[in-house]
Order: sequence, then C-alpha cells, then structure tokens
Amino acid sequence: MKSNSSVLDYIDANAEKYTGISHSIWEYAELSLKEYKSAALYIKALREEGFTVTEELGGIATAFSASYGSGRPYIGILAEFDALSGLSQKQGISTKEPRDGTSPTDPGHGCGHNMLGAASFGAACAIKNYLQQSGQSGTVIFYGCPGEEGGASKAFLARDGVWKDLDAALTWHPGDANEVTTGTCNSCIQVLYQFKGIAAHAAGCPELGRSALDAVELMNTGVQYLREHMKPECRIHYAITNAGGVSPNVVQPNADVLYMVRSVAVEDSVALQARVDKIAEGAALMTETTYDRIFIDGTANTVPNGVLEKLLHEKMLEVPLPTYTDEEWAYARALKETYPDTGELPGLGARVKSDIAREVEEKTQGGKRALNDFVLPFYHGDDFTPGSTDVGDVSWLTPTAQFHAVCETAGAPGHSWQIVSCGASSIGDKGLIYAAKVLALAAIDLFEKPELLSAARAEFEERTKKGYTCPIEPGAVPIAL
Repeated sequence: MKSNSSVLDYIDANAEKYTGISHSIWEYAELSLKEYKSAALYIKALREEGFTVTEELGGIATAFSASYGSGRPYIGILAEFDALSGLSQKQGISTKEPRDGTSPTDPGHGCGHNMLGAASFGAACAIKNYLQQSGQSGTVIFYGCPGEEGGASKAFLARDGVWKDLDAALTWHPGDANEVTTGTCNSCIQVLYQFKGIAAHAAGCPELGRSALDAVELMNTGVQYLREHMKPECRIHYAITNAGGVSPNVVQPNADVLYMVRSVAVEDSVALQARVDKIAEGAALMTETTYDRIFIDGTANTVPNGVLEKLLHEKMLEVPLPTYTDEEWAYARALKETYPDTGELPGLGARVKSDIAREVEEKTQGGKRALNDFVLPFYHGDDFTPGSTDVGDVSWLTPTAQFHAVCETAGAPGHSWQIVSCGASSIGDKGLIYAAKVLALAAIDLFEKPELLSAARAEFEERTKKGYTCPIEPGAVPIAL
C-alpha cells in the first residue's frame, strides 16, 4: 500500500526537475505538430527515468508513449506541449511585452501546455517510483500528445485504437480554478477547400476566366442557407485563408476557405460535414472550377465519468493547496487589472447549482479575488460547454477524467498573453506541482482499488453503448497549418 506522504515527498524532492522542464517547453513555444524540441526533451527525460519509450506513435513525428511496470491495470497519463501563434510574452510581469529576441507575432504558451505536460511527467515519475518500491502489478503509460491546438493527435490515435487497451486515462489542464471537469463539449471537424479556376483579364476577356474566388463566395452563401436546416446545437465557422490576390482586374484563379463544423454529438458533426461537402461540390459546378478537399482534423465530444471525477476531487482535497507570497498576490492583482472583469464565478457547478454558487461567491469575494486559492465543490453532470478537445476521443475508448488546477489569475482570458506570463511564473510552478500530486495519488488508488476501475468501467460502458463515431477520416494524416 502507498503512503500518501511518501508520494508527495517524492514529487517535492524532484519539483525543480518538473518546473525546469515546464520552463524549457515554455521557452521553446513550438506550434502544433512542430514540437520537435519539446518531444525530444521529454523522450530523453523519460528514458533517463527508466521508461520504455515508443517514438513517432501512430506515425506522428512528435507523438510518443513511455511505459513502466508490468501487467494490468494499464493507466494512461496524458500530456500536451504545443503553443499558440502571436503570443510571445515575458514571464511574471503584468504588462504586455514579448520575450527578449522575439516579436509579438512569435508563439507563446497561451494555454499552459508547458505546465500540463510537465505535471503529467511528474505524476508518471511518481507512479513509476511507487510501482518500483511496492512491487504492485500494473503499468503506467505517459502519452506525449502533440497538436491539441490544431492537429488533434489524440483523435488520430483513437482512430487507430491506441486508447482501447487502457483501463483508465487521467489528465488535467491549467486553469483559474481548482475543479474537476465534467459534462460534455462540442465535437469539431476542420476541412480546407482549395478552389482552382482560370485567370483572365477581368475587363478584356472575362468570359475566359473561371473564378475560384466566386466559388468560395458561392460556397459560403450556400452554407448560410444551410444554417436554417441544421440542428440548433450545430455550429459552422469559416475563414477565407486565400482570397486569390489583390488585383480586382484579374479573375482570381485560386482561393481557399477553411471550414469548422461543430455539434455536441460527434455523429451530428460528421453528418453535417457531409452536407457542407455537397455545397462545395455545387459551388465548383456553378463556377466551372475544381477544388481539393483537405481534411485537417476532428474531435469528439467528451464522455464524463463520475467515478473517476469523484476520485480526482477526493485527491484535490487531500493534497495541500499552494500558498502564495505577498509578491505573488501583488503580481496577480496587477495582472487581473489588465483584462475586463466579466463578473462570472469560476466553475461549472456555480453556473448550474445555487448552493455551489453561494459558496463560491463567498470564497471569491464576489469574484474579486485575484487567485482562486481553494478547491471548488464537487459537481458531476452532463452539462455542456462550447469548446472542443481531443481528450473527448480518448473518453470514448476508455474511462477518462480530468481536472483544472490554478496556474493563472482568476478570470484570465483563454489563449492570452496574461496566461503566457503566468505560465513560467512561481504561480504556474506551484500549480503544476499540485496537479502532479493529484494525478499521482489518483492513479495509485486505481492500482490499489480494483473496485474503482470496475465501477468506472461499468459507467463507461453504459455511457458509450451507442458506440464511438470517429471524426477522423480513413487515410487522413495530421496536418500542421
């Protein structure tokens, strides 16, 4: 049997290693599917820790897995490490300023994935140490999952059945509140349409031209009419990524449009995407152009698991919360002044249950505190949040749960320079160490208490009995945009 204190002590003793990895990944700030330095750093560190590493998992250059132990159960720990474009920012300051030697258009970790991966690594190392010391049967598998921001590697791996063998998967995400996540989210499919026509002088011989830009505009118009005839929970977004040029007196021979189709149920997104494809075909017919259809990525909606969520919440209460210095509070307050106060209380539970809302309002002083230094009350449900994540695809193939840990100031906008600033600060460091401890203790309970895994599996089987509709098309490969 484990000693909680020994697990926590192990992580504390190695904390500088984990925060150091986080800071290195923060500095690399590599975009989706281009995380070569980040992946290499993890692979080297995992091998040094005694893990057996599989590189280029699923044929994806920056995806990998690392396992330790023998026999069942197989517990997966998920990690991400990609950054976002246009978010270069110095650490630990409350003014917008790019890192030295970079421009504001350079990448930065605006979603905190540098901390996400480092905490998962720390947890995996602590679990490895536990298995080594205890002789307990079981295998921990650390998954390096690139391209969460664009690429959806977990969904591509789901298509190939990677997650099916796991008994459970755990992960977390940096956030502005300590809470277990629950409910479901949007599924999402991205497809790029590249239309090709014939250039011509728009005044001298327009009859010889075939406008790719006309095709894009007609496609967009067709989709507007489709909106009346899709389910209320569906969404369609698009961006014209290439309008063909800047000369109006030329019939544009090339134009591209990127589409994103969403719905709560992944099967509805797949069906709606097929209708969008027909509109693209019609636009090409009307303009006598051709087009290339390039599948980019897709993600499924998440499947909640109350058994695992309750376990994570219990561990969040067991692990001592970070405490903050006067300097950290001052930095947090100054940073909070740089973005609007929405007046929203943190946590899904506070939005749907009045008793939770009252408790959270009191602890946050009406949402005014700069750091949410407490664990939100437990809430489990089927509620919907509008974002998308490829963790959803994992959750259709094995019992899965995740949580948020405070690594940023209260109410910080997602994908913002403020999050980048926090991401290599002492506040972010404390949050990732806390998250590593929660993940490790929860996973070790799954090794020691088979009844937990049985209950989680039973709930999973009930929730997924209609089967998994994979949003990734056969033959598609991840594409870095």
